[in-house]
Amino acid sequence: MDRLADRSIIVTGATGIAAASARRFAAEGARVMLISRTESSCQALVDEIGAAGGLAHFVTADLTDAPAAQEAVINAIAMLERVDGLFNVAGGSGRRMGDGPLHELTPEGFEATMHLNTTTHVTVTAPVLRAMLQQRPDADGQRGAILNMGSVLATRPVPELFATHAYATSKGAIAALTTTSAAYYASRGIRINMVAPALTISRMSERAQADEATQAFSKRKQPLSNGFIPAEDVAAAALYLLSPEARAVTGQTVTIDGGWSVLDIG
Repeated sequence: MDRLADRSIIVTGATGIAAASARRFAAEGARVMLISRTESSCQALVDEIGAAGGLAHFVTADLTDAPAAQEAVINAIAMLERVDGLFNVAGGSGRRMGDGPLHELTPEGFEATMHLNTTTHVTVTAPVLRAMLQQRPDADGQRGAILNMGSVLATRPVPELFATHAYATSKGAIAALTTTSAAYYASRGIRINMVAPALTISRMSERAQADEATQAFSKRKQPLSNGFIPAEDVAAAALYLLSPEARAVTGQTVTIDGGWSVLDIG
């Protein structure tokens, strides 16, 4: 259980996929730093990881507040001294902000959803990259790895259930950001990849989990998980992509969808 031994990993968020990933990273020997806006969630997760023998800390910030987010990242890096990995998990649905079908989508709803998901990735990643560029390469000659959060909905839409066009666009933009930045930083020893989950058990998916039509759809479309995917399955992929085992992998999207993208059924 030492796939991340002596490595420091930043995770944005403290519930769902973020929490599952933080637990897994710590169990594999990483020193984990959480960045999230809810202190109680962070503290509970840090206490849980500590009780299991892991090492975790946190700083709080609203990642949609760019100055506060960047200050939190800089403080986190200072506490860690070195940052070997970043998992950009924090984000969410834009429904409450007006996301929906394009003909109903307000400019404010679109901008807010893009800011929540895509802009926060940029805000957090920029200072991490600056730190990675300045630190010495590890034994593999690399300076760090970054993992972004996409969604299967960016490429495999289901209009009858998920007509949230700003959300899908925000995840498509993250895919482009991942590819272009991976190409730029590869020669500098920094890897950048993305995971694209389908319907996953998390706080964000509580509405969908409670909907009978979505539950039935998930069982048909995600047969490998017989419905909604456990967050731990996404954490397992994240562990690989942030570990030295993936040292030759960059610019890739790993889709964790239980079969969604290869099954032609509604």
